[in-house]
Order: sequence, then C-alpha cells, then structure tokens
Amino acid sequence: MPVLINTTWTIIAAIVVLYLGRFLTSKIRLLKNFNIPEAVSGGLLCSTLVAIYYAIAEQQIQFDLSLRDVLLLVFFSTIGLSAKMKTLASGGRALLILVLCAIVFLILQNTAGLLVAWVFGADPAYGLLAGSIAFAGGHGTAISYGQLAAAEGLPGALEIGMACATFGLISGGLIGGPIARYLINRHQLSGDPDKQEVIPGPEETDGSGPVTLNGMLDSIFILAICVGAGALMNDWLSQRSDLPLPGFLTAMFTGIVITNLFDVFHFKLDKASLSLCSDVSLQLFLAMSLMSLQLWSLAGAWGPLLVVLLAQSSVTVVFAIYLIFPLLGRDYDAAVISAGFSGLGLGATPVGIANMHSVTEKFGASQKAFLVVPLVGAFFLDLANATIIQLFLATPLFQSGG
Repeated sequence: MPVLINTTWTIIAAIVVLYLGRFLTSKIRLLKNFNIPEAVSGGLLCSTLVAIYYAIAEQQIQFDLSLRDVLLLVFFSTIGLSAKMKTLASGGRALLILVLCAIVFLILQNTAGLLVAWVFGADPAYGLLAGSIAFAGGHGTAISYGQLAAAEGLPGALEIGMACATFGLISGGLIGGPIARYLINRHQLSGDPDKQEVIPGPEETDGSGPVTLNGMLDSIFILAICVGAGALMNDWLSQRSDLPLPGFLTAMFTGIVITNLFDVFHFKLDKASLSLCSDVSLQLFLAMSLMSLQLWSLAGAWGPLLVVLLAQSSVTVVFAIYLIFPLLGRDYDAAVISAGFSGLGLGATPVGIANMHSVTEKFGASQKAFLVVPLVGAFFLDLANATIIQLFLATPLFQSGG
C-alpha cells in the first residue's frame, strides 16, 4: 500500500522544499553560480529521499498533485498576459532574426532527440520528450507533455522529461559563457567596460509599484478567466481532433487575446500583482513536480540520457556559433546574444539572462542582448515550441504509433 499525502500536506511539503532549496543554493556555490532554481535543488533532494525510502521500505509515497495542475495553467496564463504586441514590435530586426533562428533550432532539437531514440530503438515519443519539450520547453512543458505521454501508456515519460529538463538547465548555464568568450577572443570583440549596468527588458522598464489588494483581486480574476476559458476551448478542440492538446496552450492563448484587447481599450493590469502570481504558481508547481518524481523509474535510462544531453548540447553550441552569431552581425552584441540563446535553448530564460550577465560584467554592457533575448524567451519561444511539437505529433511517425 502506498503512503498517500493529501493536498494540505502536499502544499506544506512543497513550501518546505522551497525553503530547503533556498538554503542549499545559499550554501553550495555551484547551485548559485549556475542559477539553479530553488525548487529544482530542493525538489530533487526530496525526490531522492523518497526514492531511498522506496528502496528500503518497498513502499511508494504518493502526493496529491491536483493543485499542481491548476498552478501550471495559471503560470502559462501569466505568460500569455505578458505578450503585448506593441512591446514585441520594439525588438526590431534582431528580434525577427532570433525568432526565425529559434524556430529552426526547435526543429533541430526535436530531430536530434528522435535520432537518439532511433539509435536506442526506443519509442519516438521519448525522442520528442528529449527534444524541445524538455530542453527549450523546460520543466513546465516537460511535465505537461510527460503526463499526456504517461496517460497514453509510455512508461517513465514524466520522469524522463523532467530529467532532461533538469540536465538542460545545468548544461545551459555551463556552456553560455564559454561560447561568448570563444567568439569574443576569436573575433577580437569588445564592449564598453565602463558601462556595466544591466539593461532590463521592455517588460521591466515601467515601474510596477507595490502589490495591492485590488491589484491581486484583478489579477486572480483575469487568471481564473484565462484558465476557465482555456479549458472550454480545449474541450471544444478535443471533440474535433484526435490529437491531444495540453491545457496550458489554450490558457496561454486566452491570456494573449485578453492582454491585447486590454491594450486596445486602454485597460491596464497590475504588473506587480501579476508577477507575484506568476512567481508563486511557478515555484509551487516546480516544487510539487520535482519532489514527486519517481526516480527509480529511470533505472537503466542513464546511458541514453547522457547521450541525449551530449547531442543537444552539441547542437546548441554549433547553432549559436555558426548560425546565430553570423546572422546577428558578428559583433559584440551577437556574441552576448549567442550566450543568452544557449541558456534559453537548453534551460530557461533566467539561465540565458544569467549567461549574459556573466559576459557583460567582464566585457561591457550590451543593450541589444538584454532587449532581444528576454523578449524571445518570454513571448515567442513557448508559442513556437508548442506549435512545432504539435506539428511533429501530427506526422505519420506518431499517428501510426511509432
């Protein structure tokens, strides 16, 4: 009989995991230097302890994760509510080039994952999980599609997706700085070392002010509409298509529509409150997901996982050096953007920004990099990734069951 942990104690455990992760990050330099999220470090330690208990007592610990699924929808709704078209237009030519590069990169990432799955004779769905779902998509997308794959009878899908996302997060933080230093030294580039200030993305330039009760109520109300309307849209689409569609896509799309309608009618959302909702939902979501991983289901998969990580890291390095850098002008800004994109493509937007911080602190500021990379990470990457994943799933390779 498994040990069942109810919703209340699952929330308590998730918050304890976040506190634990904060403590580990403050004490372990490696975690701090590579910007590993507190939920990841604390959650992995918790899931390791759960696996040890399972090995000793031969008894599973099962958390009630019903709230986690709602938090996922809330988080992607906040991403949609941040996607204002007038803000995206400020990126200019460099933004357009990087978005097009990102689309090509996502296709290559999935192709690499499928090739690794083919080499090991595995179901192609594992290859897609080890492609842009886990790496460019990160933990949120890996969990969403991992749950769908597990429901379709793919053993260990969630755990493999989460393992790839975690390895990608670490790898993205490791390779960004060396890529930029290689490009800067080889092409004798330099920024202005007297300008070390960090240039925030457009979404951060407006003072958002303090969190207020009215702002929180407005944000919760709009987020509830995104989740509810997204669920209705998802049900309607599911009745007209055999292709499973994760719920976060429709929630995010609803948020995009709402925020741009608000712009038309000059209605403003409270940024501070919305940002707080985004942070809380993401951190609790990640903590619940990582602490509930069944690590024992990965037994025997470490070899293929390491091959996948090597393949995806190689694709990212080659892509950043030989495509992104020359297309963006072979200058200092292009080198910094290449470092940021490597973190973005393998891990998450904060990893890409951290990569750029480490480069600009040494070689000088890059306003263009801190404008373009956060825009791609915050607005375009998730939308493009979701579309490309669905296109791959619609191919005969997956329609025929692999």
